[in-house]
Amino acid sequence: MVGFTDLRKQRGLSLSGLILALILVGLAAVLGMQVVPAVVEYQSIKKAVTDARNSGTSAAEIEWAFTKAANAGYITSISGKDLTIVKEGGAYEVSFAYEKKLPLFGPASLLLEFAGSTDKSR
Repeated sequence: MVGFTDLRKQRGLSLSGLILALILVGLAAVLGMQVVPAVVEYQSIKKAVTDARNSGTSAAEIEWAFTKAANAGYITSISGKDLTIVKEGGAYEVSFAYEKKLPLFGPASLLLEFAGSTDKSR
């Protein structure tokens, strides 16, 4: 049989604590559901840029190869015209930079800045 002294020693999460924890978990989940697709698209862009650089022998071919890969991979943040293609030492180096603004709630939004390059020294 449990006495009153044993019940007073029991600890737990109060209802208000549970509600606060659920709100925090919910906010983190909403933020994650918006950020994860943007990061996945960034990874796809990096791969498409590298593949386009390796398959093209001129700046126009690299741009065209990226545009083709972007259409196939549902990349909407940048296009082939947004790439910076520079020939250095006989090889082409391709770089890109873009921003993605994610609306959160009301006037609040999250700005993600992405940049990448095929140059190994950067």
